[in-house]
Amino acid sequence: MIDRSEELVTVFGGGGFIGRYVCEFLLKSGVRVRVAQRDPRQAYTIQPLAQVGQFGAVAADLGNAASVRLALHGASAAINLAGVFGAKMRRVHVEGARNVAEAARDGGLGAVVQISAIGASAESESAYGRTKGEGEEAVREAFPSGTIIRPSLVFGPDDDLTNRFAAMARLPILPVIAANSKFQPVYVRDLAKAIAMAALEPERFGGQTFEIGGPQVMSMIDLHRAILELSGQTPEIMPLPDFVGNAIAYLGWLPGAPLTRDQWMMLQRGSVASGDKPGLEAFGIRPTPLAAVGYDWLARFNRGGKSAGRRIHLTATN
Repeated sequence: MIDRSEELVTVFGGGGFIGRYVCEFLLKSGVRVRVAQRDPRQAYTIQPLAQVGQFGAVAADLGNAASVRLALHGASAAINLAGVFGAKMRRVHVEGARNVAEAARDGGLGAVVQISAIGASAESESAYGRTKGEGEEAVREAFPSGTIIRPSLVFGPDDDLTNRFAAMARLPILPVIAANSKFQPVYVRDLAKAIAMAALEPERFGGQTFEIGGPQVMSMIDLHRAILELSGQTPEIMPLPDFVGNAIAYLGWLPGAPLTRDQWMMLQRGSVASGDKPGLEAFGIRPTPLAAVGYDWLARFNRGGKSAGRRIHLTATN
Protein backbone atom coordinates (compact mmCIF):
# COMPACT_ATOMS: atom_id res chain seq x y z
CA MET A 1 0.00 0.00 0.00
CA ILE A 2 1.26 3.46 -0.92
CA ASP A 3 2.22 5.64 2.03
CA ARG A 4 0.29 8.88 1.51
CA SER A 5 0.67 10.26 5.02
CA GLU A 6 2.63 13.27 3.75
CA GLU A 7 -0.03 14.22 1.21
CA LEU A 8 -2.68 16.83 2.00
CA VAL A 9 -5.88 17.26 0.00
CA THR A 10 -7.95 20.41 0.46
CA VAL A 11 -11.64 19.80 -0.21
CA PHE A 12 -13.70 22.92 -0.84
CA GLY A 13 -17.26 22.17 0.28
CA GLY A 14 -16.15 18.95 1.97
CA GLY A 15 -18.79 19.25 4.68
CA GLY A 16 -21.65 18.88 2.18
CA PHE A 17 -23.55 15.80 1.06
CA ILE A 18 -21.05 14.58 -1.56
CA GLY A 19 -18.06 16.00 0.28
CA ARG A 20 -18.50 13.85 3.37
CA TYR A 21 -18.18 10.70 1.29
CA VAL A 22 -15.23 12.09 -0.68
CA CYS A 23 -13.45 12.83 2.61
CA GLU A 24 -14.20 9.33 3.87
CA PHE A 25 -12.49 7.76 0.85
CA LEU A 26 -9.55 10.15 1.10
CA LEU A 27 -9.05 9.44 4.80
CA LYS A 28 -9.15 5.70 4.18
CA SER A 29 -6.40 6.13 1.59
CA GLY A 30 -4.14 7.57 4.30
CA VAL A 31 -3.87 11.19 3.14
CA ARG A 32 -4.49 14.18 5.36
CA VAL A 33 -7.67 16.10 4.59
CA ARG A 34 -8.42 19.77 5.03
CA VAL A 35 -12.02 20.84 4.50
CA ALA A 36 -12.44 24.47 3.43
CA GLN A 37 -15.81 26.21 3.44
CA ARG A 38 -17.57 29.29 4.73
CA ASP A 39 -18.67 27.53 7.92
CA PRO A 40 -16.11 24.84 8.82
CA ARG A 41 -18.30 23.65 11.69
CA GLN A 42 -20.40 21.82 9.10
CA ALA A 43 -17.45 19.50 8.51
CA TYR A 44 -16.86 18.39 12.09
CA THR A 45 -18.95 15.23 11.59
CA ILE A 46 -16.03 13.98 9.48
CA GLN A 47 -13.62 14.16 12.42
CA PRO A 48 -14.47 10.68 13.83
CA LEU A 49 -13.45 9.10 10.51
CA ALA A 50 -9.89 10.40 10.80
CA GLN A 51 -6.81 9.37 12.72
CA VAL A 52 -5.15 11.87 15.04
CA GLY A 53 -3.69 14.71 12.99
CA GLN A 54 -5.30 13.51 9.76
CA PHE A 55 -8.16 16.01 9.53
CA GLY A 56 -8.58 19.75 9.74
CA ALA A 57 -11.13 22.37 8.74
CA VAL A 58 -10.67 26.03 7.81
CA ALA A 59 -12.96 28.89 6.89
CA ALA A 60 -12.69 29.89 3.24
CA ASP A 61 -14.64 32.00 0.76
CA LEU A 62 -14.21 30.81 -2.83
CA GLY A 63 -14.83 34.31 -4.10
CA ASN A 64 -11.87 35.61 -2.10
CA ALA A 65 -8.59 34.67 -3.79
CA ALA A 66 -6.50 35.28 -0.66
CA SER A 67 -8.79 33.03 1.37
CA VAL A 68 -8.46 30.26 -1.22
CA ARG A 69 -4.67 30.52 -1.26
CA LEU A 70 -4.52 30.15 2.50
CA ALA A 71 -6.74 27.07 2.34
CA LEU A 72 -4.39 25.50 -0.23
CA HIS A 73 -1.16 26.32 1.59
CA GLY A 74 0.91 23.16 1.87
CA ALA A 75 -1.64 21.03 -0.01
CA SER A 76 -0.75 18.50 -2.69
CA ALA A 77 -4.20 18.42 -4.36
CA ALA A 78 -7.44 20.40 -4.43
CA ILE A 79 -11.03 19.27 -4.91
CA ASN A 80 -13.72 21.87 -5.59
CA LEU A 81 -17.21 20.59 -4.85
CA ALA A 82 -18.91 23.96 -4.44
CA GLY A 83 -22.23 24.54 -6.16
CA VAL A 84 -25.03 27.01 -5.48
CA PHE A 85 -28.24 28.38 -6.96
CA GLY A 86 -29.17 32.02 -6.99
CA ALA A 87 -27.31 35.30 -7.17
CA LYS A 88 -23.91 33.89 -6.18
CA MET A 89 -23.57 31.36 -9.00
CA ARG A 90 -21.02 33.36 -10.96
CA ARG A 91 -19.01 34.20 -7.86
CA VAL A 92 -18.85 30.55 -6.77
CA HIS A 93 -18.90 28.60 -10.04
CA VAL A 94 -16.68 30.84 -12.16
CA GLU A 95 -14.63 33.15 -9.93
CA GLY A 96 -14.29 30.47 -7.28
CA ALA A 97 -13.19 27.80 -9.73
CA ARG A 98 -10.66 30.21 -11.23
CA ASN A 99 -9.32 31.14 -7.79
CA VAL A 100 -8.81 27.48 -6.87
CA ALA A 101 -7.11 26.61 -10.16
CA GLU A 102 -4.81 29.65 -10.13
CA ALA A 103 -3.84 29.14 -6.50
CA ALA A 104 -3.15 25.45 -7.19
CA ARG A 105 -1.00 26.36 -10.18
CA ASP A 106 0.97 29.01 -8.29
CA GLY A 107 1.35 26.71 -5.28
CA GLY A 108 2.69 23.83 -7.34
CA LEU A 109 -0.12 21.40 -6.49
CA GLY A 110 -0.19 18.12 -8.34
CA ALA A 111 -3.92 17.86 -8.95
CA VAL A 112 -7.13 19.87 -9.22
CA VAL A 113 -10.52 18.16 -9.43
CA GLN A 114 -13.41 20.41 -10.44
CA ILE A 115 -16.94 19.11 -9.89
CA SER A 116 -19.27 20.37 -12.58
CA ALA A 117 -22.53 18.91 -13.94
CA ILE A 118 -23.71 16.95 -16.96
CA GLY A 119 -24.84 19.50 -19.51
CA ALA A 120 -22.50 22.23 -18.27
CA SER A 121 -21.66 24.59 -21.10
CA ALA A 122 -20.85 28.25 -21.54
CA GLU A 123 -23.73 28.23 -24.06
CA SER A 124 -26.30 26.72 -21.69
CA GLU A 125 -29.68 28.43 -21.38
CA SER A 126 -29.70 27.94 -17.60
CA ALA A 127 -27.49 30.14 -15.46
CA TYR A 128 -26.38 27.11 -13.43
CA GLY A 129 -25.27 25.14 -16.51
CA ARG A 130 -23.71 28.24 -18.06
CA THR A 131 -21.68 29.24 -15.00
CA LYS A 132 -20.58 25.65 -14.41
CA GLY A 133 -19.40 25.55 -18.04
CA GLU A 134 -17.52 28.82 -17.65
CA GLY A 135 -15.99 27.45 -14.46
CA GLU A 136 -14.68 24.45 -16.40
CA GLU A 137 -13.08 26.80 -18.92
CA ALA A 138 -11.46 28.82 -16.13
CA VAL A 139 -9.95 25.66 -14.64
CA ARG A 140 -8.67 24.44 -18.00
CA GLU A 141 -7.06 27.82 -18.66
CA ALA A 142 -5.26 28.07 -15.31
CA PHE A 143 -4.60 24.38 -14.63
CA PRO A 144 -4.71 22.39 -17.90
CA SER A 145 -4.01 19.06 -16.18
CA GLY A 146 -7.04 19.45 -13.93
CA THR A 147 -9.80 16.84 -13.91
CA ILE A 148 -13.40 17.82 -14.66
CA ILE A 149 -16.12 15.56 -13.26
CA ARG A 150 -19.71 16.05 -14.41
CA PRO A 151 -22.23 14.00 -12.40
CA SER A 152 -25.93 13.46 -13.03
CA LEU A 153 -28.40 13.55 -10.13
CA VAL A 154 -26.81 12.08 -7.00
CA PHE A 155 -28.63 9.86 -4.52
CA GLY A 156 -27.62 8.55 -1.10
CA PRO A 157 -28.71 8.22 2.54
CA ASP A 158 -28.79 11.94 3.35
CA ASP A 159 -29.53 13.34 -0.10
CA ASP A 160 -31.96 16.13 -0.92
CA LEU A 161 -33.40 14.14 -3.82
CA THR A 162 -34.90 10.78 -2.88
CA ASN A 163 -35.61 11.87 0.69
CA ARG A 164 -37.51 14.94 -0.47
CA PHE A 165 -39.59 12.98 -2.98
CA ALA A 166 -40.33 10.30 -0.36
CA ALA A 167 -41.44 12.98 2.10
CA MET A 168 -43.73 14.53 -0.53
CA ALA A 169 -45.21 11.08 -1.16
CA ARG A 170 -46.96 11.25 2.21
CA LEU A 171 -49.57 13.34 0.39
CA PRO A 172 -52.48 11.40 -1.14
CA ILE A 173 -51.54 12.78 -4.56
CA LEU A 174 -47.90 13.14 -5.66
CA PRO A 175 -47.41 15.77 -8.38
CA VAL A 176 -44.47 15.15 -10.71
CA ILE A 177 -43.00 17.93 -12.82
CA ALA A 178 -40.81 17.32 -15.89
CA ALA A 179 -42.22 13.79 -15.77
CA ASN A 180 -40.68 12.67 -19.07
CA SER A 181 -37.24 14.25 -18.63
CA LYS A 182 -34.45 11.69 -18.49
CA PHE A 183 -31.81 11.35 -15.78
CA GLN A 184 -29.03 8.92 -14.90
CA PRO A 185 -28.93 8.95 -11.07
CA VAL A 186 -25.60 7.98 -9.53
CA TYR A 187 -24.93 6.59 -6.06
CA VAL A 188 -22.99 9.05 -3.92
CA ARG A 189 -20.40 6.48 -2.84
CA ASP A 190 -19.60 5.62 -6.46
CA LEU A 191 -19.20 9.28 -7.38
CA ALA A 192 -17.17 10.08 -4.25
CA LYS A 193 -14.75 7.24 -4.89
CA ALA A 194 -14.16 8.48 -8.45
CA ILE A 195 -13.54 12.03 -7.20
CA ALA A 196 -11.06 10.82 -4.57
CA MET A 197 -9.23 8.65 -7.10
CA ALA A 198 -8.94 11.58 -9.52
CA ALA A 199 -7.30 13.69 -6.81
CA LEU A 200 -4.90 10.94 -5.74
CA GLU A 201 -3.94 9.72 -9.22
CA PRO A 202 -3.59 12.74 -11.51
CA GLU A 203 -1.23 10.76 -13.74
CA ARG A 204 -4.22 8.56 -14.68
CA PHE A 205 -7.07 11.04 -14.66
CA GLY A 206 -5.57 14.49 -15.12
CA GLY A 207 -6.50 16.63 -18.11
CA GLN A 208 -9.71 14.69 -18.77
CA THR A 209 -13.43 15.31 -18.46
CA PHE A 210 -15.68 12.56 -17.08
CA GLU A 211 -19.47 12.27 -17.19
CA ILE A 212 -20.62 10.25 -14.21
CA GLY A 213 -24.01 8.57 -14.30
CA GLY A 214 -25.53 5.49 -12.73
CA PRO A 215 -26.42 2.20 -14.43
CA GLN A 216 -29.93 3.25 -15.49
CA VAL A 217 -31.45 6.05 -17.51
CA MET A 218 -34.75 6.92 -15.84
CA SER A 219 -37.50 9.40 -16.53
CA MET A 220 -38.52 11.62 -13.64
CA ILE A 221 -41.73 9.62 -13.23
CA ASP A 222 -39.74 6.35 -13.22
CA LEU A 223 -37.56 7.78 -10.45
CA HIS A 224 -40.64 8.67 -8.38
CA ARG A 225 -42.07 5.18 -8.87
CA ALA A 226 -38.83 3.58 -7.74
CA ILE A 227 -38.78 5.74 -4.60
CA LEU A 228 -42.39 4.82 -3.83
CA GLU A 229 -41.60 1.12 -4.22
CA LEU A 230 -38.61 1.36 -1.90
CA SER A 231 -40.44 3.43 0.70
CA GLY A 232 -43.63 1.40 0.63
CA GLN A 233 -45.87 4.38 -0.12
CA THR A 234 -48.91 4.42 -2.37
CA PRO A 235 -50.00 7.95 -3.33
CA GLU A 236 -51.54 8.56 -6.70
CA ILE A 237 -48.90 9.86 -9.10
CA MET A 238 -50.02 12.90 -11.07
CA PRO A 239 -47.69 14.00 -13.90
CA LEU A 240 -48.05 17.74 -14.40
CA PRO A 241 -48.12 19.27 -17.89
CA ASP A 242 -45.13 21.44 -18.69
CA PHE A 243 -47.22 24.62 -18.69
CA VAL A 244 -48.10 23.91 -15.05
CA GLY A 245 -44.45 23.30 -14.16
CA ASN A 246 -43.57 26.53 -15.92
CA ALA A 247 -46.17 28.42 -13.88
CA ILE A 248 -44.91 26.84 -10.64
CA ALA A 249 -41.39 27.95 -11.50
CA TYR A 250 -42.62 31.52 -11.89
CA LEU A 251 -44.19 31.29 -8.44
CA GLY A 252 -40.97 29.79 -7.09
CA TRP A 253 -42.63 27.04 -5.09
CA LEU A 254 -43.47 23.35 -5.45
CA PRO A 255 -45.21 21.46 -2.61
CA GLY A 256 -42.37 20.51 -0.27
CA ALA A 257 -39.64 22.39 -2.12
CA PRO A 258 -38.65 25.71 -3.70
CA LEU A 259 -38.35 25.71 -7.49
CA THR A 260 -36.52 28.46 -9.35
CA ARG A 261 -36.78 29.26 -13.03
CA ASP A 262 -33.24 28.03 -13.49
CA GLN A 263 -33.96 24.71 -11.78
CA TRP A 264 -37.03 24.27 -13.98
CA MET A 265 -34.94 24.81 -17.11
CA MET A 266 -32.44 22.21 -15.92
CA LEU A 267 -35.17 19.70 -15.08
CA GLN A 268 -36.65 20.06 -18.55
CA ARG A 269 -33.29 19.38 -20.14
CA GLY A 270 -32.59 16.27 -18.06
CA SER A 271 -29.18 14.91 -17.15
CA VAL A 272 -27.88 11.90 -19.07
CA ALA A 273 -24.27 11.15 -19.98
CA SER A 274 -23.59 11.91 -23.63
CA GLY A 275 -21.49 8.81 -24.18
CA ASP A 276 -18.70 10.95 -25.60
CA LYS A 277 -16.83 11.11 -22.27
CA PRO A 278 -15.55 8.31 -20.02
CA GLY A 279 -17.57 7.48 -16.91
CA LEU A 280 -17.29 5.27 -13.84
CA GLU A 281 -15.82 2.43 -15.89
CA ALA A 282 -12.63 4.47 -16.29
CA PHE A 283 -12.19 4.25 -12.51
CA GLY A 284 -12.98 0.55 -12.38
CA ILE A 285 -16.22 1.27 -10.51
CA ARG A 286 -19.34 -0.77 -11.16
CA PRO A 287 -22.29 1.65 -10.77
CA THR A 288 -24.80 0.90 -8.03
CA PRO A 289 -28.53 1.01 -8.87
CA LEU A 290 -30.94 2.81 -6.57
CA ALA A 291 -32.90 -0.40 -6.11
CA ALA A 292 -29.89 -2.10 -4.51
CA VAL A 293 -29.38 0.43 -1.70
CA GLY A 294 -32.34 2.79 -1.48
CA TYR A 295 -34.26 0.77 1.10
CA ASP A 296 -31.50 1.46 3.64
CA TRP A 297 -32.74 5.03 4.10
CA LEU A 298 -36.15 5.15 2.38
CA ALA A 299 -37.81 2.44 4.47
CA ARG A 300 -38.25 4.96 7.30
CA PHE A 301 -40.99 6.64 5.25
CA ASN A 302 -43.11 3.51 5.33
CA ARG A 303 -46.09 4.02 7.63
CA GLY A 304 -47.45 0.49 7.41
CA GLY A 305 -49.52 -1.17 4.77
CA LYS A 306 -47.60 -1.94 1.61
CA SER A 307 -44.40 -3.85 2.22
CA ALA A 308 -41.24 -1.94 1.41
CA GLY A 309 -37.74 -3.17 0.91
CA ARG A 310 -38.17 -5.69 -1.87
CA ARG A 311 -35.55 -5.73 -4.57
CA ILE A 312 -37.05 -4.08 -7.61
CA HIS A 313 -36.07 -4.33 -11.24
CA LEU A 314 -35.93 -1.14 -13.23
CA THR A 315 -35.55 -1.35 -16.97
CA ALA A 316 -33.16 1.19 -18.45
CA THR A 317 -34.57 3.39 -21.18
CA ASN A 318 -32.84 5.31 -23.92
